[in-house]
Amino acid sequence: MSAQHVGSGEIITWQVGNCYLGSVLVAHSDHGVCAVLPGDSTEGLLADLAGRFPGAQLQHSETSSEDWFSEVMDYLVDSRHTLGVDLDLRGTEFQRRVWQTLRTIPSGSRASYAEVARKVGVPSGSRAVAGACAANHLAVLVPCHRVVRSDGSLSGYRWGESRKRALLNHEQALSDR
Repeated sequence: MSAQHVGSGEIITWQVGNCYLGSVLVAHSDHGVCAVLPGDSTEGLLADLAGRFPGAQLQHSETSSEDWFSEVMDYLVDSRHTLGVDLDLRGTEFQRRVWQTLRTIPSGSRASYAEVARKVGVPSGSRAVAGACAANHLAVLVPCHRVVRSDGSLSGYRWGESRKRALLNHEQALSDR
């Protein structure tokens, strides 16, 4: 699948659940989980999904216990475990490199934008790393919330700074157990 592929008529199946982040929409394509979107309402989440996958047929799952959905919701509760689903990562080559690097940051840990930029081989690319984080479709599974400013302070987060803080606090509490 090409980085930007969103075929006309592609079927993307979705479900919405609730957790400490609020409502969470999880979507699945033929290639794996393609979106994890926290938000405030199902309507808003569906609009976000439709905007990210124009041309796709969005289909609510008829089965309430899809394995991919349960696996993602369990991972949201405890991200220390290995995720057992395929991911459908859609982005540029650079974005996918950043996202793969983010997935190596352990739960309960943080890295700066500059550290991530160095790891992907673009030492002056902090802003580009921030852009890749903002383009991420897979909240928590691609843990852009673990990326902070060089001084350790929180910066913007696509799904709101309060959710970023909640994620970091939740993961820290798990690490402290």
